[in-house]
Amino acid sequence: MFKLIVKKEFSSAHILNGHPGDCKRMHGHNWTVEAKVEGNKINKIGMVIDFKDIKNKLGEIISRLDHRYLNDVEPFKENNPTAENISKYIYKELSNNINTDNIKVSEIKLWETSNSAVIYTE
Repeated sequence: MFKLIVKKEFSSAHILNGHPGDCKRMHGHNWTVEAKVEGNKINKIGMVIDFKDIKNKLGEIISRLDHRYLNDVEPFKENNPTAENISKYIYKELSNNINTDNIKVSEIKLWETSNSAVIYTE
């Protein structure tokens, strides 16, 4: 089994509706996304998938979130834009774009700060 990891960053603001503390007010983060992709087979040039392909697909997803107020972005108009919900959204979107019989997104790790992260996997 091969595990490939790519990392990208984005910035955004949000409000966590129903939060009892400071996060109920608008605030922002410089997020870091780590996408882990797995595969058993390598192609004729020795790759499971090109890192560039993962980065490009992840970049397309992140561009929908970068420098945005997340509460105005689908699906966060109805679901609080928590780190948990954002990581699940990225996982689902990336999986829809790169999963094959051999290639599978195995986890998304989303860093909200340099000290706090969530991992989403299925």
